[in-house]
This record gives sequence, C-alpha cells and structure tokens, in this order.
Amino acid sequence: MSRVLPLLFLLACAVPAHAADAPLRAALFPVEFVDTSPRPPQPAELARVKALGAQLRDLLEKSGRYSFVDITPVAAEVASRDLWNCNGCGTALAKKVGAQVSVVAWVQKVSDLILNINAVIRDTSTGEPLAAGSVDIRGNTDETWSRGLRYLVQNRLLSRGSP
Repeated sequence: MSRVLPLLFLLACAVPAHAADAPLRAALFPVEFVDTSPRPPQPAELARVKALGAQLRDLLEKSGRYSFVDITPVAAEVASRDLWNCNGCGTALAKKVGAQVSVVAWVQKVSDLILNINAVIRDTSTGEPLAAGSVDIRGNTDETWSRGLRYLVQNRLLSRGSP
C-alpha cells in the first residue's frame, strides 16, 4: 500500500500537465483583404489572400499549439461580416463550432508598395486577445507576403507568453 499512494500521486499530477499540452481547438476564419489603395484588387492579390490563409493554418498547426475545427456550420455568417472590424465578433462564431480560440487575420493594402498583415487570436470564453500582431511589408509579391506572415506568426502569435 505504501508504494501505491506515491504512484497514484504521480499519476494524478501528470494528468493536468498532459492536458495543458493539448492543442487548443481553433476556428481559423478566411483571411480578409482590406484594400484602401486607389487601385482595385488584382487577381494575384486575391490568390495571395487565399494562400496566406493556408500558410497561416499550416504554421499554427505545425507549432503543435492549435488544432482546427470545421467552420462550415457558420460559413454564411462569416461571409456576411468583416471579422477584422467587428470588435471580436468572431469569438461568438468560433464558440458555435466548439473552438476554444478564434483566429482572425487580414491584409490591408495601402498601395502597391505598402501593405500590412494582421492577426488576432481570441479566447472564445472571454473574448480577450491571447495573441495579436501586425507586420508591415514593402512589396506586393508572393515572397513578401509569405515572409511577412512567417515573421508575424513566429514573433507575435507564437512568441513567449502566447498560447
């Protein structure tokens, strides 16, 4: 009996530690494109927006911190909103699909030379941001967008203190 109690204690202590390592269930919404430039969005830019969403998902998933839920049940609601500009309304949509966090990202194009990539990860139970960041990029190419996103994820979204 004296050997069983310490073993049970160690097992009990191990369970919460393992649970803390489990990835958070995340709802990743489509990356939005906010074009405030004088020129209308170009097909290459719209393709980059889609590609950025896939890259963001891949980077977050590879970190081991997030697993993604299907957002199809709220797709119509997502399409009818500007999630980047609704004061965290994506958290309610993420909660509907069983996510613990919402991930909202957008690219703002100021001109053909100046763009910024932004992202916010919010806790669905409180609506509070857990991680957020913005990165300015110079140049409107596949490479500058990808490089900017990698920097944003590594140095803002996944930096110390972020979930």
